[in-house]
Amino acid sequence: MPLLTLTQLLLGVIMPPGPPPCSSEDPCLSSRPCPKRGFETGTPLSWDCPIGCLAKLQSLDLSDNALQVVCPEIGRLSCLRHLRLANNQLKFLPAEIGDLKHLETLDISTNRLSTLPERLHQCLSLQCLTLDRNHLRCFPRQLCQLPSLTELSMAGNSLAFLPLDLGRSRELQYVFVDNNIHLKGLPSYLYNKVIGCSGCGLSSHTSDLKLLSIASEELSIPLPAEVKAVSSETERVEPLEELTMRILHNMYSDLAKFPDLKYLPPISLPKSLLELLQCPLGHCHRCSQPMFTIVYPKLFPLRETPLVGVHRRTTVSFVAYCCSSKCVRKFNLQS
Repeated sequence: MPLLTLTQLLLGVIMPPGPPPCSSEDPCLSSRPCPKRGFETGTPLSWDCPIGCLAKLQSLDLSDNALQVVCPEIGRLSCLRHLRLANNQLKFLPAEIGDLKHLETLDISTNRLSTLPERLHQCLSLQCLTLDRNHLRCFPRQLCQLPSLTELSMAGNSLAFLPLDLGRSRELQYVFVDNNIHLKGLPSYLYNKVIGCSGCGLSSHTSDLKLLSIASEELSIPLPAEVKAVSSETERVEPLEELTMRILHNMYSDLAKFPDLKYLPPISLPKSLLELLQCPLGHCHRCSQPMFTIVYPKLFPLRETPLVGVHRRTTVSFVAYCCSSKCVRKFNLQS
């Protein structure tokens, strides 16, 4: 069965553990959400079809239900390409979503999500990700590495900042972040993309998150918590911690080119820095040098760019994040 649609059934739970999978080759739908009493009372129902029976499923639409839980067994749908969970009551998704290696479309709009699955960046076939109208306050920087992502929509959330590398991928062409009222900065990579930012930056105060900010005249733009310092084009010496991280990253990147090497020297670093070593904070918007603790930002208010006539009702700025005073001085938004 390539397609299964179960919408408007008041399902409350999807795919709890069930009996062993059927031996038949075709998926079985012997267990159905049929208690009439549930529909009369509005009580959320559950659908207890054994997950193993759906191993060949390619498209699953569970929109417009009352889902509160998606169980980890969903990661066993090895052929799934399209998953729609829009307009439910989900507060979280299982990490096993990351096991869906062939997933191309994921729509989890209009739910109650405040975070995304920690292994979502492992869905390397993902092309379209829709996260509109949730409670997201940040977008994991690891998702910027998705190689096939072409469209990303995060409208109507509580975002105060975006990852420094968002838009760096040439595949990503459409990014919509409309109506995130605390969002005041867009990575300069997005300047040449198709973007939606109506209603952004309209809040008179920043988010209550404790974030480092870029301050320039009347502008104050929050940054991710991982950014430890902000520098300027007048400061020409990078901190020792940043230089050390760049050297370690280059060393391990060079060693990774030789798969026959089974041993890498151990590194004694705090967990937060080890995570940055594997996935840098961002890459310089001019020279692509990885950055780990400090950034050299340069602001370009949208109202001062040629896009002012396209995007109204917004006060956002494009932000170029650079690795040095030299790069920030030479950066040109339109080059």
